[in-house]
Amino acid sequence: MLHLPYLNGQVNAMNILVIDAQGGGIGRQLVACLKKELPHAQVTAVGANTLATSAMLKAGADQGATGENAVIVACRRADVIVGPIGIVIADALLGEITPAMALAVGQSTARRILIPINHCDNMVVGVAEPNPGRLIQEAVEQVKRLPGCPA
Repeated sequence: MLHLPYLNGQVNAMNILVIDAQGGGIGRQLVACLKKELPHAQVTAVGANTLATSAMLKAGADQGATGENAVIVACRRADVIVGPIGIVIADALLGEITPAMALAVGQSTARRILIPINHCDNMVVGVAEPNPGRLIQEAVEQVKRLPGCPA
């Protein structure tokens, strides 16, 4: 369920959390596409490392933070969480996703839109040689179809 709090009689913007690791390339593309398609949405970028966070902030995220505790806190406040599928797998993305991070994403009340990227020993059956650009666009379209989305 999306929890869009009211402020001064108006619904606040949807809080979209983008999580990424390593170089932040998927997150960077997600943030850029989300801000283009949903300019009124609040996009929070949380990277497992500073390089990922920096890439997402440069792409236009409204705010950003780095590290395990940032993921845990941001997951509690998000309406939607978007990122590569590795964000729900402990020790994924070359070990950058800690068990606590994966648990926070998995237990969040937010909707999760996960991009099936096959690497780092995690393979998603039925996803062969995906086109990352197409997958990112599909993820954004999924966000736009959510109830309460200001599209």
